[in-house]
Amino acid sequence: MKKIEAVIRKSKFSDVKNALHQVGVNFFSYWDVTGLGNEKEGHVYRGVSYSTSDIQRRYLSIVVNDDFEAATINAILEAGSTGEVDDGKIFVSNIEEVYRIRTGEKGGQTLN
Repeated sequence: MKKIEAVIRKSKFSDVKNALHQVGVNFFSYWDVTGLGNEKEGHVYRGVSYSTSDIQRRYLSIVVNDDFEAATINAILEAGSTGEVDDGKIFVSNIEEVYRIRTGEKGGQTLN
């Protein structure tokens, strides 16, 4: 099993969520987060200058069976990309075990 964590633009969340549902990922957790980026220059929007050092993002945490890893990552990459700086990051780590609290069963079948 894999844990896929993604930090994406808030504006791309609906696109990413729909892409994940299309590949069969129907459960994940998410949070609104603020981070610091590499870009130091400010931007002007409608005549107002603002700093881009604090970046509003959405953090997704998804646990999938190994056979869903590539499809999940590709869905996030395709739906979350704008082609511009600060589109986000994806992190993948191994999950040793998972348990369903209600029944006590364990293993990959608990993700279904």
